[in-house]
Amino acid sequence: MNIPSELKYTKDHEWIRIGDDDVVVVGITDFAQGELGDIVYVEVETVDESLEAEEVFGTVEAVKTVSDLFLPVSGEIIEFNESLEDEPEKVNDDPYGEGWMIKIKCSDPSQLDGLLSAEDYKALIGG
Repeated sequence: MNIPSELKYTKDHEWIRIGDDDVVVVGITDFAQGELGDIVYVEVETVDESLEAEEVFGTVEAVKTVSDLFLPVSGEIIEFNESLEDEPEKVNDDPYGEGWMIKIKCSDPSQLDGLLSAEDYKALIGG
């Protein structure tokens, strides 16, 4: 199970890479993509919208299920990884790299402190 230590995590199995100027990159974890199975579609229609933490920003569709994607921190969704429209399998193949989903301009950086560390996330999934 790949759980990079430099990332933050949520109980909803999303990872967060903190960048410059309060911009964060979000995707789903290796554990999540493994549980979902082969991902066939990623839908995000909230680009340029400002949402609160825990609001649904999109969905990920796998062969056997559809799951909501929850915003880990409040902010404006400034970018969607459009390569996932043609190649949603990138989420399965490289969840922490090419399979990233959105970039958010974080409106309340203090919320980042409440996210899970890699160790906390490992404990959550029983790793």
